[in-house]
Amino acid sequence: MRIAFQKNNNGNSFLVFAALLVLLSSCQPNKESANDLIFISDISTIDAKNGIQENQTVVLQGNQIVDIIKQSDLRQIKSSKIIDGAGKYLIPGLWDTHIHFAYIEDLAPSMFDLFLAYGVTSVRDTGGKIDFVKKWKDKADKFPKSSPRIKIAGPLLDGEPNVYDGSPGRPELSVGLEDEDAAIKMVDSLHKKGVDLLKAYEMLSPTQFAAITKRAKKLGLLVTGHVPLSMDVISAVEAGMNSMEHMRNLEFSTAKNWESLLEQRRKLLAEGIMDQGGVLRSRIHDAQRTISIENQDESQTQKVLKILAKNNVYQIPTLSIMTLTTNRPFQNTAFLDSYKYLPSSIEEKWRAGAKTILDSPIQEKRKKYTNWSHDIINKANQAGVKILAGTDAPIGFLTPGLSLHDELYLLSKSGLSNMEILESATSAPAAYFDLQAELGLIEKGMIADLLILDANPLEDIRNTQKINSVIKDGNILDRRTLDQMFAKLDRGN
Repeated sequence: MRIAFQKNNNGNSFLVFAALLVLLSSCQPNKESANDLIFISDISTIDAKNGIQENQTVVLQGNQIVDIIKQSDLRQIKSSKIIDGAGKYLIPGLWDTHIHFAYIEDLAPSMFDLFLAYGVTSVRDTGGKIDFVKKWKDKADKFPKSSPRIKIAGPLLDGEPNVYDGSPGRPELSVGLEDEDAAIKMVDSLHKKGVDLLKAYEMLSPTQFAAITKRAKKLGLLVTGHVPLSMDVISAVEAGMNSMEHMRNLEFSTAKNWESLLEQRRKLLAEGIMDQGGVLRSRIHDAQRTISIENQDESQTQKVLKILAKNNVYQIPTLSIMTLTTNRPFQNTAFLDSYKYLPSSIEEKWRAGAKTILDSPIQEKRKKYTNWSHDIINKANQAGVKILAGTDAPIGFLTPGLSLHDELYLLSKSGLSNMEILESATSAPAAYFDLQAELGLIEKGMIADLLILDANPLEDIRNTQKINSVIKDGNILDRRTLDQMFAKLDRGN
């Protein structure tokens, strides 16, 4: 067989066949458009179900994987082109399962390209004004080949006083609900507007929380969020919580004195009913977090983790934000350099904010919280609790897209294997949304959301940053295209 080699100036090798290509006889693409076939040749594929498979040829047509062929089993068929994957690694596209388009509205237009350029092909927006976040979801649905897939929760469903009420430092991301009827009406309204899940927040009463989860179950909606301060983890799970963000308030329920802590929280909530929600929440966290960590009980911890695992309550640790003041990702020059891709007004504020954190001493209570966070993730993983990778970007000066790679590294510091970490950012989020038949694995029939890497992420999870190409809905964004996206963002400043 004669093959003509054509090499473009971005370093990727495209082998254009003069007459014939090879294909396994079991592969049956649309024959009328066989010239649309794209072969990723002789590459190592990696996913959480199939492990690493070497010397594979992955066949794409349209937005799907239509076959996967061992290099040694190829046969001849007419087609068009092939991407040389020798020495490279193919993984499913990555998810960031905790982001906020509405936290800095002026940054939202840049977030699409930032996510894709850094290999994040799907995101889960966990709180913002419904009309604002729905606009970005609609755009992503309309242009799937140039946009990250977006799942939205709409506004945080909070009690009164609510936390993100638009006061200084608290963008208006939430709605305060005065009673159970208001909660049910809001759930119905968000369902009609097309949300993919709901996010319950910390100032809800137990009866409001139960009303939300009951209505959500009837409508087929997942409920994620923070465990309300008026509840413990087990009661929230029993009420129907499907996932927890930041492991928020988990430490209260795994302390040996969890019952007295719960009683104290309820008292503080009653006493602070006239305060701003953000102020009251911070007061309660300050009063209980360190004490809870210092009084962790292994038996109680295992009891809670067992219930989380049994009820398939996913954890989204967001170590990127939870350990921000101790991990300090922007002390890395490459991370700080990513700020040049932000709108200039935001870049200036972020550089100043990052410098303030870097110039401040690390508080002892933050060290304790960081150590507890890593430890509880390790224990949760060992107990069979499902974990999703998420960051909270752009909160905390976390660059959308890039911060997800930092999150994966932090999960490795929590004891997860590199394969488990990849699972948390690929097949686990797909399963969370019941999309496991479409996304998250490299198998025939899956949507072609993929990354080609220049190095093996199973050897070092930081190799997820060594991106050769991003494939979104079958659209190949090679290294030159990705660099052009970055250059455009930089010039935009």
